[in-house]
Amino acid sequence: MLMQEQNTNIGSEQAVSELVRPTKKQRELLEFIQTFITEHGYSPSYREIMTGLGYNSVATVALHVGNLIKRGHVVKRSRSARSLEVVQGALVQDKPLTTNEVEESQEKWLVEQIERLMKEQEEGAIPEQGAVEDIATLLAALRVLGLDGAAQSLKPRLDELQSQLR
Repeated sequence: MLMQEQNTNIGSEQAVSELVRPTKKQRELLEFIQTFITEHGYSPSYREIMTGLGYNSVATVALHVGNLIKRGHVVKRSRSARSLEVVQGALVQDKPLTTNEVEESQEKWLVEQIERLMKEQEEGAIPEQGAVEDIATLLAALRVLGLDGAAQSLKPRLDELQSQLR
């Protein structure tokens, strides 16, 4: 049994480096398990998880716990009740995801690349359909990144390339 437990721990150490960020529901379940262990000194039963998180059945809990085990967020000793353990690092937040965070140098580089692609298509006899579509995608990406001014300044050139395709 001890050998089996050591193998589980080795597997969990490897899993920490390969953890996939848990979903919101998985995070809720992980936090419940960790809080329960901290308060009681042992892991919750599936029925306690069901009650604590408002699930409708123990089978639902088993499904969610199984997914956490597969993803490496939780380990469970085989054939042992109350043996769930949250893998160290499973609840650690990386740098929070931010959107529209583009440095000035990155914006300049991106705009220069789009301008280079446009110039290549403008200098050719007939623009290539795929290249023009790529440019349109890049301009849409500028808008998503919050760089509307840059996208607006390049839009007339894109419109001209698109009109040449028709």
